Amino acid sequence: MVKVRQDAWSHEDDLLLAETVLRHIREGSTQLNAFEEVGDKLNRTSAACGFRWNAEVRQKYDHAIDLAKRQRKERKRAMAGKPQKPKQTILPLAQNYEEKPTYEEDTTQEQVSNIVEQPQLTMDMVIRFLRELKKDYHASNQSKLSLEQTQKENNMLRDHVNELEKKLADTEEQLATIQEDYQVFIQIMDRARKMTVLDDQGSMKPPAFRMDKNGNLQQLAQGSNQ
Repeated sequence: MVKVRQDAWSHEDDLLLAETVLRHIREGSTQLNAFEEVGDKLNRTSAACGFRWNAEVRQKYDHAIDLAKRQRKERKRAMAGKPQKPKQTILPLAQNYEEKPTYEEDTTQEQVSNIVEQPQLTMDMVIRFLRELKKDYHASNQSKLSLEQTQKENNMLRDHVNELEKKLADTEEQLATIQEDYQVFIQIMDRARKMTVLDDQGSMKPPAFRMDKNGNLQQLAQGSNQ
C-alpha cells in the first residue's frame, strides 16, 4: 500500500513519534527503525517521520534523549553482567586461533557495545529512505508553491476589494453632495415662486366705482378714464 498522507501533524502524532524514538534509543535500536514503525502506524513514509523528528520534535526532547541514552547504557551494562554459558567449539589442532579485536584503553564500554550490538543498515534501506525523503521534499515544494499562489491571489482580491470600497465611498459622498444641492435648489425655487405671487398681487390696482344717474354704484373697468 502506497503511503500518500500529507496532512498536518497533530500533537498526538508528535507525541507518538517522540515516544517511539525514545523507546528505540533505550532498547539500542536505530532511529530509522523508529521512523518506519511510526510511519506504519500513521500511514506516513519513514522519510516524513524522520524529517518531522529532526525539524520540529527533536529539540523539545533533548533532556529525554539524554536520559534514554543513559538508560540504554545501564541496560547494556546489566546485560553484560549476566553470566553466559561458554560456547564449546572444536577446532583442528593445526588451525590457528583468530585474534580478537582489540580496542584502545580510552574506548568506553558503551562504545564497544555500540560497535558490537549496533544493527547494521543495508544499502537498500538507505536508498529507500533517500527516495522517500526526496518524494516528500518534492511534495513539500509543490504544497509550498500552491500556498504561495493562493496567497498571491488572495492579495490581489484584497486589493481589488479595497479599490471597490474606495470607489463606493466616493460615490456615496458624491450622492450626498447632490442631495444637498437638490435641497438648496428646491428651496430657491420655492422662494422664487412665492416672490412671483406677491409681485403679481402688488401690481393689481384696486377696483374703481362710479355712481350712475340713478344713484347706483357701478364698477369701472381697469384702464378706463371715464
